[in-house]
Amino acid sequence: MEFVSNEGKNVEISVGKDIYLRHAIKMRFITDKDNYIDVIKEYVSDIYEEGDIISISEKIISICQNKIIKREDIKIGFWAKFLSKFACRKNRGGYGVGMAINMQYAINKVGILKVIFASLVSGITKLIGIKGVFYKIVGRDVSGLDGFYDGAWNEYKDIGIELPENSKLVCNEIKNKLGISAMIVDSNDFGQVILGKSNDIKLSDKILREIIRDNPAGQGKQTTPIILIRKKV
Repeated sequence: MEFVSNEGKNVEISVGKDIYLRHAIKMRFITDKDNYIDVIKEYVSDIYEEGDIISISEKIISICQNKIIKREDIKIGFWAKFLSKFACRKNRGGYGVGMAINMQYAINKVGILKVIFASLVSGITKLIGIKGVFYKIVGRDVSGLDGFYDGAWNEYKDIGIELPENSKLVCNEIKNKLGISAMIVDSNDFGQVILGKSNDIKLSDKILREIIRDNPAGQGKQTTPIILIRKKV
């Protein structure tokens, strides 16, 4: 099998004394009508070898789980409009609470008092050069929201995509049903989070993050949300 990478990315990456190969699997656009087990079977089963790991974007798992919020279902109130004025509309990882609809989602998710507190603390810490405090306070559910913009896909303009449910259980389901070792990641060009991995994967989260530290899946219209990882021998 010939390993291929997205433009600007490398197939090989060194992690410590080891070298890993990463294959960007080209796929069709995944919708909420798809089942992630069927999708992985369709695209991965024929090329997977024992010892491989697949890195799956959290978006396709969330979409298959229908973890989707429609723009029309979020009523934007005064506080969301007000507080969003003081936040960056776009950060390094994507669009954040500088968009009023994302701020309203945060309010709906964790409550107005926590959001106001996070906003105040964030405003103070930014003055001394510390960023990202808002999301540390409000939590991963808020920071993990994607969508409500059409920068890459028109289909995401009017929907928000939440983090998937039970990522570890999903990975173990994939392993049990398909025999494929899997991890689910929330990754962009500026950072990676391992949301879950199947029990058979012995590599630490730190090493797994290093293997995908350059975000080999890309951040645009590559349609390669699954990366096949193989240790080079």
